[in-house]
Amino acid sequence: MRLDLAWQRLVSSLPAGLQITVAAVAAYAIAHYGLGHPVPLLAVTVTVSSLGFVRDARPIRVLETAVGMSVGIALAELLLLGFGQGLWQLGVALFLSLMVARFLSGSAAFAIAAGVQAVLVMLIAAPPGGPFIRTVDGLIGGAVALLATALIPRDPRRVARRDARRLFHEFGGVLTSLVSVLHLADQGEADRALARARATQPVVDDWRGSLESAIAIARISPFLRRYLGQLESQRTLQSGMDLATRNLRVVTRRIDYLIVDGEPRPALADLLSRVLVGVAVLGQSIDDISQLPVAQQTFRQLARHLDPAEAMPGAPVTEQNMVLLLRPLVVDLLAASGVPVTEARELLPPL
Repeated sequence: MRLDLAWQRLVSSLPAGLQITVAAVAAYAIAHYGLGHPVPLLAVTVTVSSLGFVRDARPIRVLETAVGMSVGIALAELLLLGFGQGLWQLGVALFLSLMVARFLSGSAAFAIAAGVQAVLVMLIAAPPGGPFIRTVDGLIGGAVALLATALIPRDPRRVARRDARRLFHEFGGVLTSLVSVLHLADQGEADRALARARATQPVVDDWRGSLESAIAIARISPFLRRYLGQLESQRTLQSGMDLATRNLRVVTRRIDYLIVDGEPRPALADLLSRVLVGVAVLGQSIDDISQLPVAQQTFRQLARHLDPAEAMPGAPVTEQNMVLLLRPLVVDLLAASGVPVTEARELLPPL
């Protein structure tokens, strides 16, 4: 186990751990002291399971989890009320809870959590207070989890920014490798760059998920609502970088094929170096919005020079085709910086 990664994981989990703890204690207090339930076990377990240490902390996910588990608890209580405790009753309650959970959510962990709630109902003696008292506890746990999402948010902006930086790190790393590949005609480095480019999709997906989660939480949280505009602006950046990353893979595959002949291509390397400079500035705009116009200007100037005949005069068709592949990449980067796609395309010289 790497201690640095373990420590980083611990520190990043502190806000979620605090949120879960406060919410679980609150759910217990409401059910026990407020409603007089002697052992509101399910109020606590539903709260903890609904929040959890997950990347997607959107209110809709918390609600789906809470509802699914409450349905599982209610089904188990119905079976218990009608048929009592027993082996076959346990099996039926568990199976129904798992199937209902799978219907409500595609998450396997969610289905298991719902099944566990049903098992607890079937195996633990019913507390005094009448039928469906545990269903009420489950609903309390779900309601408290939703309130905690709004009132004790985990500052999801931090996660979204971290995921954004990670994508820019990978994007810039691929470009840096490609510049080296074109200068040195290094086939091994080209293969490594291609493998790295192909591995970027999970990074893109992580950023999309954390950003959508942050926007959803900011919409309901009185403490984060003032950041909603910033998060919506980041969505433009994320969407453009998603498309740019896809085009980067195409460019990387083509370069990997192109340098098989072992010939350096410094002119192409210079073009990619200019793209790299713009990407670096665009990445800085995550934390410093004043860098956005600088990135836009960098990409605007580059787009105006992406004429194959001008950028690669006298070069073979295969190399001039590389300039054609850079055109949609630069358009996507312009769009990521906030330039309308139509305007970005008009910057390109006619072919």
